[in-house]
Amino acid sequence: MSDSIDLVRRAAGWSGRELNSTQEDLLAQYAAWLETEAIPAGGLGPREGERIWARHLGDSLLFAAGWRSDPPQEVLDIGSGVGLPGIPLAVLWPSTRVTLLDRGGRRVRLLHRAVRVLALTNVVIAQGDAFAVADKWAGMVARGALRAPEMVGLSSRLLAAGGCAVLGLSRQATPPDRTQDLIGVAAALGLEPELVEVPSEILDGPAWLLIMRRSG
Repeated sequence: MSDSIDLVRRAAGWSGRELNSTQEDLLAQYAAWLETEAIPAGGLGPREGERIWARHLGDSLLFAAGWRSDPPQEVLDIGSGVGLPGIPLAVLWPSTRVTLLDRGGRRVRLLHRAVRVLALTNVVIAQGDAFAVADKWAGMVARGALRAPEMVGLSSRLLAAGGCAVLGLSRQATPPDRTQDLIGVAAALGLEPELVEVPSEILDGPAWLLIMRRSG
């Protein structure tokens, strides 16, 4: 399967959204920025340029599945790195306030650069540790920045009533070992967990998400 914008169209569609031409143009600009600036700066691995659309942009749009009806008013992207999944979600949801949180100064500088290049007005960039966050959030996402149990614990502590957190678990054929234990912990902490399988035909292989909701 070729790495192209068709992949993000499928990912957005599976998540309940349709991209317009402006959004597709912004994602194409972001893909070019990742290849020409983020990869040389070490924000992504040197071989990731061959699969930016599938493994990074399309994968990021899968996180929108936590909000199939209405986008959240705000989302905290924990360990955003070079803006994944937060920047693609900010493009998808122009009315949502997306906070990109990362500990690394170099990555935060790259985030500021990306947001300037794309002229995104709904993005806030913050440098800090996720475990120091004290506010309540309507939405949270994390894509590999934390161990799964840590994200479950943070979701229990930080999600506001009616909020939702989406954790990327795996891009393998099966979910990680002990996923059912993780679901049990989330439920014991007062969350409503749902394991979601993304069909392999959407991107370049299967994916697994853990969606956790706080009842309102």
